[in-house]
Amino acid sequence: MTQPVTLPLWLLALILLFAATSFASNFLFPSVRWFFRRRMEAALARLNQRLARPIDVLKLAARQDRIARLAYDPAVLRAVTEQAAETGTPPQVVFQEARAYAREIVPGFSATLYFGVAIRLARWLTKKLYRVRFGRVEEVLRDVDPQATVVFVMNHRSNMDYVLLTWLVARQASISYAVGEWARIWPFSGLIRAMGAYFIRRGRSKALYRKVLARYVQMSTEEGNTQAIFPEGGLSLTGRLAPPKLGLLTYLMQTETPRDVVFIPVGLAYDRVLEDQLLTEAAAAGTRKFRVGPLRGFTYALIGLRRLLFPGVWSLGTAAASFGQPVSLAWFMRSADPSPEALGARLMEEIAAAIPVLPVPLVAACLPAASRDALIAACEAKRAVLEAEGRVLKLAPGGMADTVDEALAILQSRGLLRGLQPVPDGAAILAYYAASLQHRDETIGAVNQSD
Repeated sequence: MTQPVTLPLWLLALILLFAATSFASNFLFPSVRWFFRRRMEAALARLNQRLARPIDVLKLAARQDRIARLAYDPAVLRAVTEQAAETGTPPQVVFQEARAYAREIVPGFSATLYFGVAIRLARWLTKKLYRVRFGRVEEVLRDVDPQATVVFVMNHRSNMDYVLLTWLVARQASISYAVGEWARIWPFSGLIRAMGAYFIRRGRSKALYRKVLARYVQMSTEEGNTQAIFPEGGLSLTGRLAPPKLGLLTYLMQTETPRDVVFIPVGLAYDRVLEDQLLTEAAAAGTRKFRVGPLRGFTYALIGLRRLLFPGVWSLGTAAASFGQPVSLAWFMRSADPSPEALGARLMEEIAAAIPVLPVPLVAACLPAASRDALIAACEAKRAVLEAEGRVLKLAPGGMADTVDEALAILQSRGLLRGLQPVPDGAAILAYYAASLQHRDETIGAVNQSD
């Protein structure tokens, strides 16, 4: 028992490695995890004291646990059984398909990444690119039941919308976004998922996928997670509001929970949408395929870079957000027409009324003009009409003359005007901005049943 044993050096190293691994996994790692978890829980408790809508503990559960919870949900299992019976596919195979959908949809969430990195980055980036004029979200949420699930519904103007709203609501809650398949591009997909966003497929999809998505949205709503959705389902190609897609709204209406669901309409507007040329080209082509070649990508990067480096010289103008009248789902379900179509139309009306009026859209709607004085007079007349409609005005504090000068400086720096006349290549972009002033559009009342 006490006799020495001779071992090769490589075998001794292997034994020591196994011993160290066993010690670490059984003693060291649990202690380290416990230490950091205690610190994280303490930090989260302090964070929840500052937030008007605290982070639900279920949102912090391990992602694999949430995937399993969704995949084994009774409604999902019934959908698996039905599809297996209809197609003759073994239930185990269909279940693995449902589990793959759950893995695709369910996000992770890192409070450290969201509140420590994302919000600071959103604030810095927005203030560098734009002059920001916000409504006060805390005033809107003041009268909302603290136990209600809040869903922000917004028009979709730019990919900056995510950044803008994240900063806007930073002191109130963490937002779970519904994002399209574009966001699954590596390396952004991991970052977006870690911030609590969930991916959805647009267009036609299998009934099983729609059931898994519906149950995820409903479970998140039942937990009280603050959400944000774009009813239009994609970026506006024309500047007008597009018809609402009713998939997510229908899922929300079908949620069985004692919590009320309160929709907060948000109107977003920009003096310059970075993607405006891509959007107008797609509208002219009648397709939603955006062609961004290397040269154009470099151009957009250069625009952003020079704005970051020289904020006083290269102005993108104003970015603004304002809020419409909150819509309680419990109240709406007692109305004369408690249908998804009616809810979609009501929300789009509120969003349309909340979209702020900015200098560039106002001036674009009044061009061409014979002189600067004539343009100012036309803008004053247009403002009177918009004020009568109850629109939110976010114009230059110095008056209409400053508003016109501010807008002309942006448009002329882009080469869209020759004097006060639009150049041929700039007419579509000017029309795109002018269209955002339309309070109502014949398409608002139309609906789209797809997700």
